[in-house]
Amino acid sequence: MSTPSCPHDVSVADACALVKERPDQCLIIDVREPFELEICRLPGADCVPMGQIPSLLTTLPRDRHLLILCHHGSRSRRVAMFLRAQGFSQVSNIAGGIDAWSREVDPSVPRY
Repeated sequence: MSTPSCPHDVSVADACALVKERPDQCLIIDVREPFELEICRLPGADCVPMGQIPSLLTTLPRDRHLLILCHHGSRSRRVAMFLRAQGFSQVSNIAGGIDAWSREVDPSVPRY
């Protein structure tokens, strides 16, 4: 169940604000594939392709709010739901993905 402090979905503007306000408490995890990361990436984001998430569960921090990012928000929503099912309570999907980030937060991020 979602709580006000950790909703299932956050907007790109809210994700950006969270990372700026609480960088030690939040972490963006970009689950796009390496070829997508060559096009664009967010500075400071951890990059873990979606398919590698299950094998890296023990390495993901449980004491930080994980903000999951992909291209448009579909893959990241599935990863966020998976992580919640694995007992991660502080996980949110970044709705709209990096495409929305480029349109709404930082137009210098290339769109594809």
